[in-house]
Amino acid sequence: MKVLRLLGVVPAALVINLVLIEANLAEVPRLQIQPNSKSEPLVLNGTTGGKVPSNCGNIANTPNQIIQLTKPLPYLRLTVDSPGQPTLLIDGPGGRFCVLADNYSESKPEITGYYMPGEYSLYVGELSQNQYSYTLSISQQKEPIK
Repeated sequence: MKVLRLLGVVPAALVINLVLIEANLAEVPRLQIQPNSKSEPLVLNGTTGGKVPSNCGNIANTPNQIIQLTKPLPYLRLTVDSPGQPTLLIDGPGGRFCVLADNYSESKPEITGYYMPGEYSLYVGELSQNQYSYTLSISQQKEPIK
């Protein structure tokens, strides 16, 4: 009898764990971006880094931002500005991409290009062990974000 009760507890614990994981994902801000958005650029703020080491610096357990595209965007620019050494990890329909700062982007991780419809998880990482405030700019304009 005691064995049966224990087996009944394990599935309940699994269900509780899955509910907690879903609750954490539900807290991630989601943003739907439409072609030719009137508010340019979209500017989001947060904190870089986290406790998960990755090939794209230290990142958080959950994405900093999730963007949803219902239609293809022929051009989208994502730029991170932070006083540290920020990175940008993008996990989307086309794969997983790590963006590092370079001389061309004035030490700001930046990526531009065509984006197909789908959901994109954005992780703003940090190469050092520290955490800093960041600004993430999202634009459909080809002019550089200042």
